[in-house]
This record gives sequence, C-alpha cells and structure tokens, in this order.
Amino acid sequence: MTLSPCIQICQIDTDQDLCIGCFRTLGEIAAWGAMSDAARRAVVARLPERERRYDQP
Repeated sequence: MTLSPCIQICQIDTDQDLCIGCFRTLGEIAAWGAMSDAARRAVVARLPERERRYDQP
C-alpha cells in the first residue's frame, strides 16, 4: 500500500486547488482512501513536478 504523502502541513492554495504541504489536489486528498495502490503511486509520481512548479517565482 502506498503511504499518504501528507506531512501534516495542510495549507490549501485556493487559487491552484492544491495543498502546499503535500502538493495533492483537493480531489486527490478526498479520494485517497478509495484509490487503488496504482492510482496512489500515479499521484505520488506527479508531486515532485507540482512542487517544482509551485516553488518557481
């Protein structure tokens, strides 16, 4: 089972519909418990790119 990427810093950027703690969308966070392990891995694979884009000025 893929563990949640949550780091207990739940701050939602409402402009981007994104948690700036784990970089998941609100939809992904809400669906996490029902997702298959493959779907969770796919979400986790996208997080580093989201973080890079978010950190750019």
